[in-house]
Amino acid sequence: MARNVAIGIQQYNELIEKNYFYIDKTSFIKEWWDSGDSVTLINRPRRFGKTLNISMVEQFFSVDYADRGDLFEGLSIWEDEEYRKLQGTYPVISLSFARVKETNYITTREKICEIIRNLFIQFSFLKESDVLTDADREYFNRILEVDVRDSDATSALYQLSDYLYRYYGKKVIILLDEYDTPMQEAYVDGFWDELVAFTRSMFNSTFKTNPYLERAIMTGITRVSKESIFSDLNNLKVVTTTSDEYATSFGFTQEEVFQALEECGLSGEKEEVKRWYDGFIFGEHKDIYNPWSILNFLDTGKYTTYWANTSSNSLVGKLLREGNRRIKEQFETLLQGEVIKTPIDEQIVYNQLDNNDSAIWSLLLASGYLKVLSYEREELVEYGKEAEYELTLTNYEVERMFHKMVRGWFQNASADYNDFIKALLQDDIEEMNAYMNRVALGTFSYFDTGNKPTGAEPERFYHGFVLGLIVDLQSRYLITSNRESGFGRYDVMLEPKNPKEDDAMILEFKIMNPRRENSLEDTIASALAQIKEKNYAARLIERGIPAERIRSYGFAFEGKKVLIDSGA
Repeated sequence: MARNVAIGIQQYNELIEKNYFYIDKTSFIKEWWDSGDSVTLINRPRRFGKTLNISMVEQFFSVDYADRGDLFEGLSIWEDEEYRKLQGTYPVISLSFARVKETNYITTREKICEIIRNLFIQFSFLKESDVLTDADREYFNRILEVDVRDSDATSALYQLSDYLYRYYGKKVIILLDEYDTPMQEAYVDGFWDELVAFTRSMFNSTFKTNPYLERAIMTGITRVSKESIFSDLNNLKVVTTTSDEYATSFGFTQEEVFQALEECGLSGEKEEVKRWYDGFIFGEHKDIYNPWSILNFLDTGKYTTYWANTSSNSLVGKLLREGNRRIKEQFETLLQGEVIKTPIDEQIVYNQLDNNDSAIWSLLLASGYLKVLSYEREELVEYGKEAEYELTLTNYEVERMFHKMVRGWFQNASADYNDFIKALLQDDIEEMNAYMNRVALGTFSYFDTGNKPTGAEPERFYHGFVLGLIVDLQSRYLITSNRESGFGRYDVMLEPKNPKEDDAMILEFKIMNPRRENSLEDTIASALAQIKEKNYAARLIERGIPAERIRSYGFAFEGKKVLIDSGA
């Protein structure tokens, strides 16, 4: 009989005790312990079982779960007699920063201190034991206060390790889940430097200079750069999405998914489930599925964007929307289902995200939105160059999420934008002008992050506009921008997938130059002349589209004012 699929349970014992659906990942315990690594940082996208695995590790090792071997009976870890002896034999400190999503440094620090204070409350029996001195008890009491000074807060996990070591006579295991959640919020809300200083001091005392530490695991989405918070940790083993270690411990393999579908009477859905939710690649292991999407599908039997909708994606949206021309062009390529090539640096330097293209794609890769198809081996790359990775969108679920995100960028002018698309298809110049001016007025500043004296950067707007075209017209047109054709590079080209029904279009965008042009009409004339002189239609004609089925449009910008004409 199929087990009940329980959604959102992150405590390992609850799944086991109630016999809810669970895929055995206990082999992770043995793989990690056998590695001998002192401090392990594991990066995986959100909703990939990080929290559940941390709970599993805690309940396997913690003295609080001594004599609870029943939680692991029948699972892979229990087949090894040596590991059966390890169960319930270590003091464990387990904490999570998943809830630390504040918008300023003061409240972020307060939330972290609250988490530490709750740990000390959990282990309050130590204060009454004879292993603590009077000075230790004074420190213990200071941690329990609401206003904790930095020197006490950043050394708290070190001190607690010491107390537990004295009490149990064994070094401690420390588990920190979602370590980078506060870091992402700090970057978005502008208090990065303050939080980094506090966190670096805490991590140094907890993981580097802690003689009472047996082993530690940290999990998160990103590998925050060593220079930011790990500068003193030379004992850190980092496992990213391109590493082979623990590749099948987080996420479901295809075999596990197909077995689950059979158990739930959904074996006929294997190929469609694969199309929607397959695609994650960890190291050399392909066909990894996101557990959140699979569990929800098993529960409902319906296809939708489960994983992609579990967070606001605000950072991803901000970076893509405000990105430079190259970022938007590469994003256009990804939305077309194609591949981009770029260097990748898995150490995310958050304060470089605003002006480093590869850092943005590295973040999207770590976050699960992209996957690696192939890469150049470092030793084979020419000296002075960086190894390039071939990246594409992870799966159909991610593609749908991005389409929804792009549509949201035009929500302030969605009705006008939709009407503009209709007018464009009907070659209605008057209506195109009316609607486009309202679209530009409503969305220009949203895409404009430039510092030009004019206060507007049409190039960023039109690339955002092209992304909107791709989302809305992808079923009818192949839409490209800034590609070579004839004797130059056109701005935007719409190549019909059915030339017998739809006309091809070439769009050229120009900013009015008062030194050369007296009016927007002059700018339009210059744009249309460029289309002819550079023979941008050559690519379309080569593909069999007759010249009379190719429309040309000039878009002239003066601030947020737009004029469109075809010269016809």
